Amino acid sequence: MSLSHLPLSYCTNVHPGRSVAEVEAGLDRYTVPVRKGFDAPLAAGLWLAKPVVDELLASPQGVAKFARGLAGRGLTCHTLNAFPFGDFHSARVKENVYLPDWTTPQRLAYTEQCAGVLAELLPAGVEGSISTLPLGFKGFAHPANFLDAAAAGLIEAARRLAQLEARTGRRVRLAVEPEPLCVLETTREAIDFFSRLWQSAARAGAEEIVRTHIGVCFDVCHQAVEFEDVADSIRALAAAGVRLNKVHISCALQLDHPRDNAEGRAALARYVEPRYLHQTMARAPGGEVIRVQDLSEALVSNPPADFLAAPAWRVHFHVPVDAERLGPLATTRPALREALAAVAQLDYAPHLEVETYTWEVLPGAGPADLAAGLARELKATRELLNSITNADISRR
Repeated sequence: MSLSHLPLSYCTNVHPGRSVAEVEAGLDRYTVPVRKGFDAPLAAGLWLAKPVVDELLASPQGVAKFARGLAGRGLTCHTLNAFPFGDFHSARVKENVYLPDWTTPQRLAYTEQCAGVLAELLPAGVEGSISTLPLGFKGFAHPANFLDAAAAGLIEAARRLAQLEARTGRRVRLAVEPEPLCVLETTREAIDFFSRLWQSAARAGAEEIVRTHIGVCFDVCHQAVEFEDVADSIRALAAAGVRLNKVHISCALQLDHPRDNAEGRAALARYVEPRYLHQTMARAPGGEVIRVQDLSEALVSNPPADFLAAPAWRVHFHVPVDAERLGPLATTRPALREALAAVAQLDYAPHLEVETYTWEVLPGAGPADLAAGLARELKATRELLNSITNADISRR
């Protein structure tokens, strides 16, 4: 089927957004010029941090006014990114982005607030989606009942989303986003957790609403960093009955032949930066995936023997999705075609969103023209989607 009946979106977490005024300034400075450069309908994949949501909801007309502002800018919105809870543009984000986790009432309450806002922003007849963190971060200490507590939080979220739909007629689906070194990291871990979630929901008499309202956000970068065959991962999720509510169109960095590639390792060292976590993985010749929590100068200059012997490294550093290479470094762009071709075989259309949030921390002084760079990503994505759709039609 068609990959999407909705305008393509890009995630505005690339722009600072600590207040409603700052979010709107980002829309004016970047998103409207991106729409013009893209020369096609564009949806804003909004990131609304907790302070922004609180501000919108503080006034009875706050969300309605914001919605009118979106429409006045020629933008729609059908998906939110509610993964980063607080300031995603502080000097150091790193592992703090995984707090609060899905065992806490704060995460549940924030997600419910976001769903209420999105229900008011949605165009008529359109379902919404909200991406959220993969329960928590493996690097933090968790109690023995962490998975069950997180499942309970998601079951309650599904109940509240069902209540929202009953009140408003607007369906909003939650999309749990697996990520390297998080509690849900691999596709296998995600499938196993959803089986556990459904069992818990069945005991609570809520399995149907959980299956309806809770699914995954498949971030192509994340699963490529895991050295997964992304098409097989999507097929495995579908076969297990896990719904893809959202797909993040994203690319990771790849360093080939690290032992003999001094130029590539020197280039990779320029991507070491203090704001975001850049989980780095190597696949050993035997197929084992070796993990390091963050890209560092020490890792690049003096790699452990198993990393040095690996045929390739992959780094959780979102890079522009139109880039096949960045100097001596490769990217995982080929995985995008594989992933989207697999998505095209589903009997429904997940929301599609380009998510390159790292433009500010790319090596050098940052993009000379961010709006132009984002527009190039969207154009390249549109071309890729069209080529996949046309190929799918020609096979029929």
